[in-house]
Amino acid sequence: MIRKNNSEVRMMETQQERYRKFSSALKERFGEKVHKITLDAGFTCPNRDGTLDWGGCTYCNNEGFSVNSRGDRSGIAPIERQIAEGMEFKRRRYGARKFIAYFQAYTNTYAPIEELRRLYRVPLQFGEIVGIAIGTRPDCVSREIYDFLEELNAERPVWLELGLQTRHDATLKRIRRGHDYAAWESAMRLAEPYSFELCVHVILGLPGETREMMLDTAETLAGFRYESLKIHLLHVMCKTPLEKEYREGRLKLLEREEYIDLVVDFLERVSPRVAIQRLTADAPPAQLVAPDWCRDKGGLLRDIERRLVERNAWQGRLYRASPNEPHESGKSEVALKS
Repeated sequence: MIRKNNSEVRMMETQQERYRKFSSALKERFGEKVHKITLDAGFTCPNRDGTLDWGGCTYCNNEGFSVNSRGDRSGIAPIERQIAEGMEFKRRRYGARKFIAYFQAYTNTYAPIEELRRLYRVPLQFGEIVGIAIGTRPDCVSREIYDFLEELNAERPVWLELGLQTRHDATLKRIRRGHDYAAWESAMRLAEPYSFELCVHVILGLPGETREMMLDTAETLAGFRYESLKIHLLHVMCKTPLEKEYREGRLKLLEREEYIDLVVDFLERVSPRVAIQRLTADAPPAQLVAPDWCRDKGGLLRDIERRLVERNAWQGRLYRASPNEPHESGKSEVALKS
């Protein structure tokens, strides 16, 4: 049965409220706008260091994803300095007062637990840091790591970001992801008893995927407890295996209008409780190969919101709760207020 409640009806009333923005959820929670500071803690990835593979995922050029990992990483600044400088920059530019320390570059749980304990306690030294976000792979977590994140979460909110990308194993193999859907499912199930928050990453437009396959990924998410979502556009960056596929004509990328409609289709199948952290992807101009249209991120976001209005669509309109879907706790729920 399709779930429809007062929050969803309210989403229909204005363009701004047709999907649950993470920025709005943070403002409700902390009383003002919260800014992220992206950090590079010097991690690598099992898909790049030879444990699983050497080349990483076919689309991955981490210099294009992580601001602090662009260029030579041999002189990475200490985390304390990255945080202090990041906060100072955002204070000057935006008047920011509250921050999330975002460990973004590479796989941020791929280290001994003692190292993780040292690194992730550093942000706690700063009173302005109201939370910690950690990006990682589902095959690089464990109960021991989750127990530690739960300890941290008791002091400051923790978001653990787990990359799924797609629920289809054939695609995961094609993009050399290095894990299958079962690994992600296992990591999500293991997290169910914990109160730290989960953010899921998906990519639209992966090689060989049809609209039906992408929407199947959206519907699969209904069976899991997670609080936020990042939707990425597959874009081609230089110095990646994907660039070679694109140059050789073996890769078909989504057109702009096609992507806009796919994002709307995807949002309609996402629980209205979930906060949307991202609706597209971007890259430094020098790193981006294609599609050229994704350079206009602001225009693309405006057109996605416009399409929601044109189609009288909203997040959760076609959401079907799974019988196995766990109940979110009051602490982690980010449902819109009716």
